[in-house]
Amino acid sequence: MPAIHQVATITAKGQITLPKPIRQALGVDFGGKVAFDLVGSRVVVSRAEADPHEDPAIAGFLSLLEKEIRAGKNLAALPDDLARSLLAATGRPVDLEEEITGDVNL
Repeated sequence: MPAIHQVATITAKGQITLPKPIRQALGVDFGGKVAFDLVGSRVVVSRAEADPHEDPAIAGFLSLLEKEIRAGKNLAALPDDLARSLLAATGRPVDLEEEITGDVNL
């Protein structure tokens, strides 16, 4: 990344506006997040990755599932035909828009 030198003014509330060339170089826009790291006497600004969305219902389910797996409860081997099918599909590109044909058992 080429060196960019920009100066920002600190407001009375301690806020700054990231100069446009810096925002563009970091690939952040309105609502984006940046991280500040103090390294010696320098502040390093970097793009912060968005926090993954946490759904409390899913988090609770995954926690329960983890406890049951650790305890060895409710575990069963995959049926042989399903295991072979999964292995055969390994590495094959997936088209998420492809229409599903045939019966689907849930």
